[in-house]
Amino acid sequence: MFTPASARAMSAYRQVGVQSMVDGASPQQLIKMLFDGLVASINAARGAMERGDVGEKVRHIGKAVRILQEGLLAVLDKEKGGELADNLAALYDYCTTRLTLANARNDVAMVNEVAQLVGTVAQGWTEMTNAPAPAGA
Repeated sequence: MFTPASARAMSAYRQVGVQSMVDGASPQQLIKMLFDGLVASINAARGAMERGDVGEKVRHIGKAVRILQEGLLAVLDKEKGGELADNLAALYDYCTTRLTLANARNDVAMVNEVAQLVGTVAQGWTEMTNAPAPAGA
């Protein structure tokens, strides 16, 4: 019913650490954190599926869907982003649909598909944010 004091302390420490990272992050770093969380959730869901752990699968797929919908999709600026933003919105919607189906059907192949799609975009985002700023910027 109650967690040991050390577990509660560790959880509080993690929350403070996460909040500190978020508070000091640039918009680009925040998007990278969303991608990192998304990839981690997808990988955890895949592992849970392989172990037959339904509860963990549901939890991690739910977290991944929330990151896609409430995080990545919600911050897209379709006016400034134009076609790229529209394409990303379509990709995020597709990934949400595939993860939902993967959850219902317990289909690890669908999770793998989403992992590959998201991994490609996440890698591109990381490379873009780590690239040196152009001269005169």
